[in-house]
Amino acid sequence: MPIDIHTPSPETLAFWTEREFSTLTTLRPDGSPHSVVVGVTYDPEARIARIITRKHSRKVANILAAQPAKARVSASQKIGPRWMTLEGEAQVRTEPDVIQDAVDRYAQRYGRTPNPDPERVVIEIAVHRAIGMLSLP
Repeated sequence: MPIDIHTPSPETLAFWTEREFSTLTTLRPDGSPHSVVVGVTYDPEARIARIITRKHSRKVANILAAQPAKARVSASQKIGPRWMTLEGEAQVRTEPDVIQDAVDRYAQRYGRTPNPDPERVVIEIAVHRAIGMLSLP
């Protein structure tokens, strides 16, 4: 079911604050999917999902390999019978202020501050579409 990302419901907003992990799917250069468990924070006003990771990870390599085109990705989360997938275009951000903001958001959602990591980067997803089911039919 489509989810309105322009005027998200209270259920949508709450769903992305629960302390649960998600799955990020990127595409390898050969077109095959690569899915990995990640922590995702979602800013519904900016419609941006953020993932902190290391700069030499496979997911980062897949996103960088898609350039100069935009890397299409999805982040999915399931909690009991509820689920949602955010779809959009990803870019890798390396600016210290962007990384710190993403770490702060992660700490707020997951209740712990990650250890400092000089290899840290941020995957930023400009969310264009969301699908899911947040209540029983």
